[in-house]
Amino acid sequence: MIDVQNLTKQYAGRTAVDGIGFHVEPGEIVGFLGPNGAGKTTTMRILSGFMPATSGKVTVAGFDVFRHSLEVRRAVGYMPEMAPLYVDMKVKEYLRFRAELKGLGGHSMRRRVGEVMELCGLTDVRRRLIDNLSKGFRQRVALADALVHDPKLLILDEPTNGLDPVQIRQVRELLRELRTRHTVLLSTHILHEVEVTCDRVIMLNKGRILADDSPRNLASKLNASTVVRLEVETKDEKAPVKLEGIQGVRKCTEETVEGGAWRHFMLRVEPGFDVREAVQALATTEAWRVLELHRELPNLEDVFVELASSAEVMKGGRLS
Repeated sequence: MIDVQNLTKQYAGRTAVDGIGFHVEPGEIVGFLGPNGAGKTTTMRILSGFMPATSGKVTVAGFDVFRHSLEVRRAVGYMPEMAPLYVDMKVKEYLRFRAELKGLGGHSMRRRVGEVMELCGLTDVRRRLIDNLSKGFRQRVALADALVHDPKLLILDEPTNGLDPVQIRQVRELLRELRTRHTVLLSTHILHEVEVTCDRVIMLNKGRILADDSPRNLASKLNASTVVRLEVETKDEKAPVKLEGIQGVRKCTEETVEGGAWRHFMLRVEPGFDVREAVQALATTEAWRVLELHRELPNLEDVFVELASSAEVMKGGRLS
């Protein structure tokens, strides 16, 4: 669906996108992840035909973005971070207007507007002025606008920006429904959103790609310590010292939990070690009653911090 090769975008005195390349297959939900200024929005604007690149090659749905701009725009539904809406129009009126601009008309236009209003939960507010809608409903209108011409590819820039937790969950569920008919490229700086929504994540920092893989694979490949949590019943005052004596345990911290006789320990474990079996063996030997023992893999925030730190070290020539 998307093929990007050596894409570069330069502004006066600054490189926003620095020779990146990636592929997106049909039906995937791919997250563009990175801090503000990483190059996410610039890349998405180029993919949607909104902005020219300095150099590189980009194809969307088989069309060259730079030579076949109209075909690309027909294949793409683009929702910018701050979607410009005509707030003095009613929801249904606005979506019909936008559908006509995108080449729809007659019965097919009216049918499609009805479909996207139903899909995006706008049917009950279809006769209300956009100016009177909440931030969450305005985001839904912007998403319906991006969907109204039934594009093959949806490019969504920070679609949950400014929404409350309930609205964020609703958008997340909607994206999962859309995957059956659309490929989705989703930009966000919220790591948890990518982790729970996307099949793949492309991490950007300072215009360069740090990683491109599934969230699970990125976490499992991370050369960082993992955490093992242990909940036991024991009065052994030396329990933390004994746990730290297990090979691979970097540090043991006892967490304070109100009420109950159970004690909670957090074990910080060196990369490459799985100490759960050794912890269970120690508990059996010491006659500790184990209620819970589980390992927590690093999350995307851990991945991004480590990759970004590694990139800075490489750039500075201070590899260890």
